[in-house]
Amino acid sequence: METQNVVMFQDFFPSMKEKLGAEGFIRELCNGFRLLVDGDKNVITFESLKRNSSILGLEDLRDDELICMLREGDLDGDGALTQMEFCVLMLRLSPGLISGSKK
Repeated sequence: METQNVVMFQDFFPSMKEKLGAEGFIRELCNGFRLLVDGDKNVITFESLKRNSSILGLEDLRDDELICMLREGDLDGDGALTQMEFCVLMLRLSPGLISGSKK
């Protein structure tokens, strides 16, 4: 029987969007991307995610969990996340943000 590890995050995005407004929220997502990006390649790679994961408090994640995070957002299958893929992933992972936008 295979077990899956699940990393739980508290969803702060709805309150961030409310406080910062839509443009400010997108700006913060872009800042998050810049924290994790490989400066030479301008994408988030496995190596840059592993190197910078402690910034997010994720230093205890195993390599396979980091790879899974990358795969979740890698829309073009190149093994890395562009800024657009990162932002789409962050929005997809925030059910509160999606449900909050319907009000």
